[in-house]
Amino acid sequence: MKSTRATDSGPWYREPWPWLIMLGPAVVIVAGVATAYLAVISNDGLVADDYYKQGLAINQRGERDQRAAELGLQAELILGGNGDRLRVLLRANDGTALPATLALRITHPTRPGFDQSVSLRSEGGGVYGAELAPIHGRWRLVLEDERQEWLLAGDWESDKQPTLRLTPSARAAAPEEKNSAHNER
Repeated sequence: MKSTRATDSGPWYREPWPWLIMLGPAVVIVAGVATAYLAVISNDGLVADDYYKQGLAINQRGERDQRAAELGLQAELILGGNGDRLRVLLRANDGTALPATLALRITHPTRPGFDQSVSLRSEGGGVYGAELAPIHGRWRLVLEDERQEWLLAGDWESDKQPTLRLTPSARAAAPEEKNSAHNER
């Protein structure tokens, strides 16, 4: 005896399996379009247009950092108001003359359109102040004198830290240790 099974299947689009199989590629296509859209509307351009020139100047920056260590410079930056007022307390070794103005570069890690250059004027006693466009988030700061003889640099998350202490880098603070370690090799 033969058994025959009647298969009364409807049209393919009424079955769940073809739709489940097509769902994977459809999700990938939608995700690809969304990624392409985000890539087009958000510009991640270079932070500095002259990155090559800045790379060549790295040794000069080390010398300026070393000079800041020799002068015993330390700065404390205090953000006030709505993130639009900055005060800097600059300390140095005894006998070191403090400049009348300081230059501060505030650069955003990924958005060069938000970068600022601010001139800080002395209010006396090592205190400097300036108005600036409100800053929120993570920033790279470079504080230097107007003659560019020394610099102090650091990273600041202004929303998490209302103050920031800038000191010469560890490399600049201990050049003798670096040279002695190099000579031992």
